[in-house]
Amino acid sequence: MNKVLKNSWALFLGMGFLMMAYGYQSSLLGVRAVREEFSLASTGFMMSGYFVGYFIGTTSITGLISRVGHIRVFAAFASLASLVILVHSVFINPYIWFILRVLTGISMVCIYTVAESWLNDRSNNKNRGSVLSIYMVVLYGSMGIGMFLLNFSNPINYEPFILISIITSIALIPILLTKKKPPTFKKIKGMPLKELYETSPFGVVSAFFYGTIQSALFTLLAVYSASMNFTIFQISLVTFLLAISGAISQYPIGKLSDKYDRRKVIVISTFGACIFALFAILASGQMYLPGELATSKIWFFIFLICFSICSLPMFSLICAHTNDYIPKEKFVAAGAGIQFTFGVGAMGGPFLCSIFMNIVGSNGFFVFLLFFHGLIGVFGIYRMNIRETVENPDSQFVAMPSTITPAGIELNPTTEPIEETKKPE
Repeated sequence: MNKVLKNSWALFLGMGFLMMAYGYQSSLLGVRAVREEFSLASTGFMMSGYFVGYFIGTTSITGLISRVGHIRVFAAFASLASLVILVHSVFINPYIWFILRVLTGISMVCIYTVAESWLNDRSNNKNRGSVLSIYMVVLYGSMGIGMFLLNFSNPINYEPFILISIITSIALIPILLTKKKPPTFKKIKGMPLKELYETSPFGVVSAFFYGTIQSALFTLLAVYSASMNFTIFQISLVTFLLAISGAISQYPIGKLSDKYDRRKVIVISTFGACIFALFAILASGQMYLPGELATSKIWFFIFLICFSICSLPMFSLICAHTNDYIPKEKFVAAGAGIQFTFGVGAMGGPFLCSIFMNIVGSNGFFVFLLFFHGLIGVFGIYRMNIRETVENPDSQFVAMPSTITPAGIELNPTTEPIEETKKPE
């Protein structure tokens, strides 16, 4: 563990600052959209731009890194992310913000790919699990801390945008000053979607549905909270609890899935998320009743934490379930395919959720989450009835963030690093 920290502290520190800025940015834009009285549909459309950009970036980053190198790509896109957030404060328009969110998504996926391929190059089969664990803790922990920065200044001011830009720029310093040589980029090919679906229909379908869930969850929770008249501190607390409780629950639920039928764990977790989403709706309806009839917001926080505990490990569970049906040498390729499918679903999540909120009201947010988690559970039960569980000794649960790229999936300790094919001299 000490060797991992010694060799990779600059990357972890830089990614920590970046995720702090990203967590702050997501909450800030959601709250500012409510304060500017953007319609729910335009807010959902604007927030979905990030995932459109993320999807575009995944298809182009490999060639760009191969041409100009890791350091130049990281510096260029971190600088772009720092610049883009400042433009948000100048042009207050949901359609311009959509374009800016696309650029942010492209920037972030490029940064993730560079960082994760670099970490993969510095790790070996003995410490790979430790590297991935620290990386996930840094990402979720920093994101949660960043959400508390919402209390720094009124979201209607321009100062918060400047602070995000400063934090993003600070992230460049430790990474660009590292003495280590950048790695040789390993281009990873994904499995064709047809082959991946034939191998694991439940894995592909649940990844798509879960992409819609998590994209809406992280981008519109602050919008929901602001529309429910939460204070700035309460909004930052809600978003912080979401990120941290989901990260903490990864390992306990993951170990259960290694011990019992993984599909049963996924189905129970997703229906658990449905139940706690319903409880959150009921709790939110009780918060503003007159006089003594009103209940404390603490119940809402508790149900949100329980929802996060059930929901956030789902991506890792889906990846592990997919690996149950494929040989070890295809784990990375299958993970890339699952990430692609997740990204396709994520592009429409915020916009679809905003439609639910338009129809039902603010609690349409949780109705949306309940609906899509329910679809995962129903399809899971269907697949369990027509296909038996298989035992794959090479497959095990590995906790990983949903933002992970194929280069990061290689950090999974159950996979082997992909070696470059060397040409004979």
